[in-house]
Order: sequence, then C-alpha cells, then structure tokens
Amino acid sequence: MNLSHRHVPDFEPHAQPDAIVSAPNCRITVLTPRVLRLEYDPTESFEDRPSQLVWYRDQPVPDFEVTRTGASLVVETDAMELEYDHTADGFSPETLSIELADGTEWTYGADNDGNLGGSLRTLDEVDGAAPLEDGLVSRDGWAVIDDTDRLVFGEDGWVHPREAADGYEDLYFFGDGQDYQTRLTDFRAITGEVPMIPRWALGNWWSRYWEYSQDELRDVVEGFFDHDIPLSVAVIDMDWHVVDNAFHDGWTGWTWNDECFPDPSGFIDWLHDNDVKTTLNLHPAEGVHPHEAQYEAFAQFMGIDPASEEPIEFDASDPQFLRGYFEHLIDPMEDEEGVDFWWIDWQQWDESPEIDGLDPLWALNHLHSLDRTRDGKRPFIFSRWPGLGGHRYPIGFSGDAYISWESLQFQPHLTATSANVGYGWWSHDIGGHMGGEGDPRDFAELYARWTQFGALSPINRIHTTKHRFVDKRPWAFDGTISETLEDALTLRHELLPYLYTMAWRDHEASVPLVRPMYYHHPEAEAAYETVHQYYFGSELLAAPHLSERDDETNLARRSVWLPEGEWFDFTSGESYEGGRFHARYGDLEDLPVYAKAGAIVPMDPDASQDGENPDRLRVVAFPGADNSFTLYEDDGTTMAHREGAFATTTLTQTFEGDSLTVEIEPAEGDRSLIPEERAYELQIRGVTEPMAVTADAPVDFETTYRREDATLLIEFDAMPVTDGLTVTLETDATSLVSRQDHTRERVETLLWSFKTHVAIKEAILDDFEPDSIEWLAEYTGPLTTAQMRALVETITGAGADLIDHDGEDQLVVWNPDDEPVSYRFTTWDWRDEPFLFDAGSAESGTVPDWTAFDVSDAAVEGCLELTFGDTVTMTVESDAPDKPTN
Repeated sequence: MNLSHRHVPDFEPHAQPDAIVSAPNCRITVLTPRVLRLEYDPTESFEDRPSQLVWYRDQPVPDFEVTRTGASLVVETDAMELEYDHTADGFSPETLSIELADGTEWTYGADNDGNLGGSLRTLDEVDGAAPLEDGLVSRDGWAVIDDTDRLVFGEDGWVHPREAADGYEDLYFFGDGQDYQTRLTDFRAITGEVPMIPRWALGNWWSRYWEYSQDELRDVVEGFFDHDIPLSVAVIDMDWHVVDNAFHDGWTGWTWNDECFPDPSGFIDWLHDNDVKTTLNLHPAEGVHPHEAQYEAFAQFMGIDPASEEPIEFDASDPQFLRGYFEHLIDPMEDEEGVDFWWIDWQQWDESPEIDGLDPLWALNHLHSLDRTRDGKRPFIFSRWPGLGGHRYPIGFSGDAYISWESLQFQPHLTATSANVGYGWWSHDIGGHMGGEGDPRDFAELYARWTQFGALSPINRIHTTKHRFVDKRPWAFDGTISETLEDALTLRHELLPYLYTMAWRDHEASVPLVRPMYYHHPEAEAAYETVHQYYFGSELLAAPHLSERDDETNLARRSVWLPEGEWFDFTSGESYEGGRFHARYGDLEDLPVYAKAGAIVPMDPDASQDGENPDRLRVVAFPGADNSFTLYEDDGTTMAHREGAFATTTLTQTFEGDSLTVEIEPAEGDRSLIPEERAYELQIRGVTEPMAVTADAPVDFETTYRREDATLLIEFDAMPVTDGLTVTLETDATSLVSRQDHTRERVETLLWSFKTHVAIKEAILDDFEPDSIEWLAEYTGPLTTAQMRALVETITGAGADLIDHDGEDQLVVWNPDDEPVSYRFTTWDWRDEPFLFDAGSAESGTVPDWTAFDVSDAAVEGCLELTFGDTVTMTVESDAPDKPTN
C-alpha cells in the first residue's frame, strides 16, 4: 500500500538539461551561480530522484561557461570557477577545486574551519551550552553538503536506499562568500520553503508536564483571562492519555484518560470558544496495544487478528503502517475532538532497523506536517529538529532544559545560530523544564528574565515538569515579578502584527525572524563575538538580560554591541551612537531592545486575546532615516494565502533632519480579511517636541508629547482602510531627533538601586562631572567594586566584559570615545607548579576602540585590569573552564 497522496510533496527533482555538465563518471549541475551539485558515479547511473533533503533541482539555468581541455573540465559562473581533472579514481584534492570570485579556493575534502555552527537535535539532559552541529554559514566563504547517504523518494511516495555503486558521491557546494543571507536563500531554493505558520502560534503558550484534570487546566486558562494576560495555546502534556496499562511503560498512548478528561471534545470546544488552541503530546515509539480504543480497527487494517492482541509495532519504513497511523490514530482526533496540532515528543532511536539511514523523527515530522494540509491547514507541527531540511517542518521543540542561568544564556545563541541551517522557529522551555535550586526569589528573577527572552524569541511557550514546588503561573509571584511577567507576555501579543509580517518574510524570502549579528555585518569582527544578542525581525535588535542582578548594585548587567549607524532604545526613545559597545545596567523591568534609525514597528495596542487582525493599529516609528515597511495580513490559518488571499498595508517615512513625514497607504489585496475601518495610533519615538504637526487624513486626530520617552503620540479616529493618511512633523531646530546626554540621569538611576548609604548617593550626585572621573576616586572606599564599575562604565562609555562563546570565552574591552584608559592583560596556567602570578604572559597598552582577548584555553585564566586616568581601576577576570574546584 502506498502513502496517501497528501503525504507526497510535489517534487521538482529533475534539473534543466542545460544546467548539466557531464564528464566521464562525473556530472556537474549548475543550480545557481553560487550552488553546484557534484556527482561522481563509476557506473554513470546518476540519481535524479528527490532525496530527503533536496527536492527542487529544477531551477532557472544561470549563465555559465564550460571549457574542456583533454582530461580537464572548467565550469565558470560569475561567482566561482570549478576545475576538475577527471580520472578513474573520482574526486580528490588533486582533481577537484573551486575558486570563488573573491579569490577564496576550496579543494575537495578541505576542512571548513570557519563554520559558524548550526543547530542541534535536543537539549535533553543539558544544563547550559551544548555543541552545535555544523551549519551552512562559514567565514571560509563556502559550505559543502554531503547528500550521498540520504534516502531518496520512490514511486510509492516513500523513502528508500539509493543502492548506488561503490565510490558514488553526491555533494552540493555553496560558494557565497560572506553573503550569508544569499546562501540561506539558495539552500531553501533547492530544499523547500519555510511554511507560513499560523498566526495564533505567535502568541503565548502555557505548558506543564502535570496530571491535569480538565477542570484544573480550565482554571489555569481562566487565570490568564482573569489577570488580562493574553494566551493563544494551552498544551496538554502526555498524561492526557491512559498511562497505567499492562503492555508498556505508559509513555505511548492514544486513548483519553477519562478520569482526567471525561469530556475531551467539550473541553477543546471550550478552549476554541475562548480563542485558545491546543496540542497533545505524543510518544509514538511503542506502537498501538490492545488496551487502546483504536486497536481493533487499526489491527484489522494491518492484517492482524485483534483477538491475538498482537501489538501493532511502530514502523516508520512501512507505508501501510504510516497510512493507518494517520487514518486510525491522528486524523480522527483532529476531526472528531478538535485537536489543533501535535507535539511529537520523539526521544527514542534515530535509526529504523528496517531501512538503514531512516530516522523515525524525520519521518514523523515530514508526514505529520504534510498531513495537516488535507483540510487546507498549514503544515505545522511541534517537534525536535531532525537535521538539515528541518526548516520545512516548523516548529522546533528544543528539549528539556534545566532551570538555570546557564541554560537561559545558551538559548539566544542557539536560536540565532540555527538560522545558519534555515531553522528559524524554535520553541524553548521558557523558565526551564527541570531541576532548579536555591532561593525561590532567585528562581523568580530567572523566570522573569527567561520570559522576557521568550517575548523576543520565535515561539513563547512557558513550560515546566512535575515539580510540586515550581509554579510558573504569572500571577503566583509577588508584585514586581508578576508585573514583569505580565508586561513581557502582553508585549508579545502587542508585537503580533510585526511578528506575523516577519513570518511572511521568512516564508517568502527565507529571512528568519531571529538572525545572528554577522548576517548584516559580516565584515565587523564584533558581530562574531556578540553571540547572545540578535536581530529580531527587520527593525529591531534584541539583547535580553541573561544574568542575575548583582547584590550590591541591585541591577543586572550586560554588554551590547550596536552596529554602525544610529539606534534608539525601543522603550525610552533614547538615542545611541552605533559602531560601539556599551554596558547596560537594568532593574527587573529593563528589557534591552533597540530600534534602528528609521525603524517602523506595527503593533496591536489591545494585545487582543482573539488574535484577529486588529481594528486599531499602533505604529511605532523612529527618526533618523528613510524607511518602508509592508504590513502583511491574512486569515491566519489556511493555505489560501497561496492563492493571493492576503492584504498588505505599506508604511513609509521620510526623514529630512528638521522634518519627518510618515505615510500609511491604503490597504491593498484581499481587504475582506481585515477590518473595513481601522483606528491608527502613531508613536513617533526619539523626537524633540515638534513645532508643527500636520496631517492629511479623512478623520480627526489628537496629539500628545511625552517627554519621559521623547514620543509624539498622534491618535486618529477609525477610518476606512481604503483611505490613506500622511503626517508631517517639523521643527525649527537643526534636527527632530532627541539626542540629549542622559549620563546624569543614568547615574542617578544607578544610585537609586545601589546598596549603600543615602548620604554617599547624595554626595556622588552632587560631585558628578560628565567629562571626568577623577572626582570618583574619593569614593573607592565606600563603593563596592561592582558599584564603581557601573559608574565608570556609565560615565566614560568604556568598559569590558567576559563573553561566553559556549566554552570559548573572550574578554572584550572597548573605549569608543578615546578616554584615557590603559589596560594590563595577564594570563597564567593553573597547572603551573609552583603557582606564580607571572608564570603566564602579560601585555599592556592603551585601550582601543575595542578588542578581544582569547581565554578559551581550558587551562588558562585571565585578568584584565583597566585604569581610567590615574584614579580608578576596574578588573575583569576569567576562570579556566576545566580547572578543578578543590
């Protein structure tokens, strides 16, 4: 029996004949100017079927030239030149090489030392960082995918071994230099697009591994409503099904536990009536046993006598089992009980005994994703990353993270770096899954910071395991923590118009929501050092706090690198000069998000529970540059967008220094999908109070200027979306941009938080001088090291930080304003006997604009001492990661 037709994609595996260059035992396919398929087969029985990874070789034929001289073959595009000396021995470093347009040369078999990493299968049982697999992005300028051993799709729609000759090779060479985004675009061109995810998936999720009854889970969901906290998804973990049985350990199950869920379809209907979706957790490995309600019909389908009580074994290699799996287990629960999607929690083997190379996780992701399209829904699942090609199966479950700061600190890096394999839709266990120790107040701070990161991550899913003493309901904490959690969760829903537009951009243009800094700044060395901050969509840069507050300052601290140009704090409107690092100190409410000059961010001011396209739109815009943003909207759930069922609204701004014009153009496309009328709230942030505000609009408007965040608020009554509006701000000053020096305000904010005598705080503020720190010298006694460091970094703009590169630490130091700062960097080896401070090496000098010192050696400790003028000294140290603790 073959698979259902819906489980077989529309492949386009045959390359255009004009794109193929043949040589003895070799075939070169020019897929794009930057991508070559390299095949060697001694029998010349080359493979044209789609592989598990590559589905679309039928690409437009690029311009290229072929030169043949004796046994030599040269294939040249405008991006690279391949040379191959064909021999009976096939590819080797002596016979095959490619030179890129910038002079970079690759030879067959070369190590990709500059690889910047990719993703990983799971964070299960990992506390902190974990090794990442190689990705497609490399500072070497090239990447090679070896597709030789991947299975290929047969006529039955399922995968089979290739049965290729000995020595057969199937490689894909990518040569994009440092154009990382183009490499991602080329990769997705031949492997498939990222599906458009449902709009509701971008809201807040609640998840807990707990033996909930439907009444208990209903109480939790109502708690969100009662506290005006938006919620989009309620996850039902594995205890939804019968666990206690005589056949296996209970992880696998298909039959509702009627003691906990006596009316599952009624409960799901109630969730849907309240605009909340749901998913069920699946562990399919044990197959289907006689105690399951579905056993009899499924057994008969498989040719098993139900009276025999023979289990139906899970078999990812058998198309009949796979077809029955959906027809008897999965689809009826969607159709009859309303299950919205599935959490495929596969934790077992990664090889099928029946087919060498078949990973059951990949099979489940592939088929579950396609199965959803049977009734017009989008291919959407929740599962672990199955390797390259996993971008076709959003979204990802990163695994059971430990409750620790180290785990939180790794997740931004993992999320951003996964863009290097095109995998942009991670869902992490926000707050951590398991473990946790120490003061409950410490956990509360960790949870709040994790939730802030969740609000600025692809999918925001609160989760925990069966810890009786861990309660993550946002309203279960004291005032400050609860307020921080509620603010982050509300912000998440306010950002839905922006996030959904970014989902469309990922679907259409292969640009993930979260991207590493080096995607946009490949020539800036600092972009490769700052692995814990990232671009968040087209307009924003996120650098969430990832460390606990210091006991003496009562503030969290992190370093942030802002690229060249002007940037604005998204909340306060404060202007920052780019091309530099700075140290950011913040209390629990502080969430470091930066908007580029000219940024335009559409938001939903009502943070609506229903997730519908809003009838009131907030547009937050920042001055300093021209820009355009196209808001995307559709029905949020179906595949109708493929047929043009979507609407767009273009937002533009033109900056002239002393004037700024913001325009909202009439909506275009299928306007039946959006409200007929829409009220607009413009927030022009980071501007001085304008002298004049004029508007060309069909409705009345009101203006208010807020000095606390340098924001001009302009509110328009509801107007037809077929009409546009134009607003112009003018000033008689040199520029509309508010570029005030906030140093004194920052110092005062620091002092409010410091744990020290109020008289000292008063004296410091009285003595404050913005252009000098000599006056601080007299406070080196009463102030702690952390407090002095905060003041020095805030006043001078110079500073240092130990940046964790997941085991490869870097001490980074910066001095962008050429302050009189000197440094001494000393290293020593803890294995030296007897231990001497000067047993290692030392260097000193004037602190430059910025530099980094490598302290990644497992036996090296480092100390960076900064001296400001002749008065104040600041020290940053690193510990050797492998040094014994006693």
